[in-house]
Amino acid sequence: MVGFMASLPAKWTEYLKRLADDHEINLNNVISELCEWAFSGPASKEQFEDWLDEAYPPKGEAEGKANAAGEEAGEIEV
Repeated sequence: MVGFMASLPAKWTEYLKRLADDHEINLNNVISELCEWAFSGPASKEQFEDWLDEAYPPKGEAEGKANAAGEEAGEIEV
């Protein structure tokens, strides 16, 4: 297992801590198992990647869309 730090919104931190306490396990185990459950199948991985691409486009794609939008706006103004 690789260790790293991540920040979670307070409402999720409280919820996950409560689950860990209720089940007498480490919070890291809860998060690890959550990820394992969420990304265990190819369909769920693909669904997450599709959402992520839509919500936060990859660097080159986001720049391309911004440039295209600027060019379209320029064409409309003329």
